[in-house]
Amino acid sequence: MTVAWIMLVAAGLLDVLWAVSLKYAEGFSKPGWSLLSLLLLGGLVLLLGRSLLVLPVGTAYAVWTGIGAAGTVMIGIVLFGEGIDPMRLFWIGLIVMGTIGLKIGTA
Repeated sequence: MTVAWIMLVAAGLLDVLWAVSLKYAEGFSKPGWSLLSLLLLGGLVLLLGRSLLVLPVGTAYAVWTGIGAAGTVMIGIVLFGEGIDPMRLFWIGLIVMGTIGLKIGTA
């Protein structure tokens, strides 16, 4: 069970890196970034699929997308200067709390 959760979190982190690589790939016009994005996509799908051998699909998918969404917003703020305001942080906080809640509830 612990290994499945580790793979799921790793898939979520790869999802964040994948989104960033897509931004840098500029519509797949930059070959290096495009290749990296495809490799990251393959890695995240592999890890997500492996975690689904043990974890419930609804829980795993919600946690994976929660990590991806919250992580991508935070990286967008740091790397790309995307807007930061209290309401945006509030909603991201709810996503994080929901993700943690699903982990606790499925332990």
